[in-house]
Parts: sequence; C-alpha cells; structure tokens
Amino acid sequence: MIDNPRSPRVRAVAKLAKREARSRTGLFLLEGPQAVAEALGFRHELLVELYATPQALDRYTDIAQAAVDAGVDVELVTEQVLDHMADTVTPQGIVAVAHQFPTSVREIFARGPRLVAVLEEVRDPGNAGTIIRAADAAGADAVVLTGRSVDLYNPKVVRSTTGSLFHLPVANGADLADVLDRSRQAGLQVIAADVKGGDLLEARNAGDLAKPTAWLFGNEARGLTDEQYALADRALAVPIYGRAESMNLATAASVCLYESAFALRS
Repeated sequence: MIDNPRSPRVRAVAKLAKREARSRTGLFLLEGPQAVAEALGFRHELLVELYATPQALDRYTDIAQAAVDAGVDVELVTEQVLDHMADTVTPQGIVAVAHQFPTSVREIFARGPRLVAVLEEVRDPGNAGTIIRAADAAGADAVVLTGRSVDLYNPKVVRSTTGSLFHLPVANGADLADVLDRSRQAGLQVIAADVKGGDLLEARNAGDLAKPTAWLFGNEARGLTDEQYALADRALAVPIYGRAESMNLATAASVCLYESAFALRS
C-alpha cells in the first residue's frame, strides 16, 4: 500500500491537475468511480494505472475486477494519499491515470457527421464538460474545442463530462476557421448560438434544423466576437419567455443540440 503522500509517484499523479504536466506527459487524471467505470467500459486500453483506498475497492468490486481483467495496474493507497492525488476536495476513493486521446478534426469530418458542437473560447471547465455530456446525450457525432477554449483534459472538464468523454470523438486545440471550413465541405450548415440571432422556434418550424449542422458556441461572458459571428452561415437565439436575464451557456447549448437532434430524427 502507498502511504506516503510525498512520494514521487503520488506527486507525479497530483501534478496532472496542471496543464504543463499533462502536456509534457500526454496523460490526464480521472477521478471517481463513474469516470473510471466509463473508461474501463469503453476505452480500457487508455488506462495506465488505478489507485484506490481499501474501502473503495470493497465498495466498487466491479470496477476493481474490470481493471484486473483489462490488465490495469491497481494500487492500494491510504485516504491521505488519495486526497493528495485528487483534484477534488472530497474524492470518492478512486483515481486513475490515462493516456490522452484527442480525435483530429480531419478524422471527425471524414466520418460524415450530421451534428457537431464547436466550442470557441469556452473557458469554464464545467460548461465545456456539460456541453460534451449534452452532445453525447443528444446523439451528436462529435465535439470540437478550439485552441482558445479550456483544455479538454482539465480535471474539472473531465469530471463534468461524467464519462461522456469516452463515448464520442472530441477534438482539442483546433483552429476555428479551419473547423468551420471543414464543416461546410462535409455538407453541414454552420449555426452560431447567439443572442443577436433569429428565433430558434421559428427556425425549427421552418424545417431549417433538419439539415446536418455544426453548432457554434462562444465565450460565456461575451459570446462571439463580430469576427467569429461572421464565420457562421446564420445565427439563432434560444428565446427567453420568462424573466431570466440570460441563460447559462451549457443550458442553451443543450437546447440547441436537442432541437437539431429532434429535427434530424423526425
């Protein structure tokens, strides 16, 4: 059992909370039973090692067995050691280290996608992770994060996806203009989600959302710049019928993605 929180191995895992360490090693941190279970279920070959307290292994015997079956090194650690490894304040007894696995933009559009979410300058990890989760739930074919967005492998992004990171292709660090050019070449219309846009309901009623679409979502605080806005074919806004001043980006993105998913499947 690893019981020294200052050991080199523990410190190496803890450093993966920082982008510099992730970039240098090509690894990232998974926290909690849900994320680890999804990784084992869908991309077990990515896992390098798994760390758990004895209590967590007793509770999540299915995860422990799946890790052993996949040939993943399982190490017992004390709660103090796990606290040092994890990025969360109250970890759930299990963390794992995995290889990063971004999909290239070229590969995404070579697959003939019909629904893609493009994130430009989305800086909040929770928003980015929740949009990936919503895209997965809506049956989107891929998510693309531009180079000005938060790092895909930020621990808070990974946690917010609740495992959806392993379910669909996600590109990281892409160039916005290149992504939108490839979208059009693949036959997708580019729609910006922006408060200055037209009414989403009217577009749905007109049948405009039944076409393959790349949705473009901008920065949480200021939305899209004029230059970014001009790169889209059109813009639509989620109408607010109540008294709310605005909508959270991830919530608005979920509405947009599901509107397209409904239309594409009708």
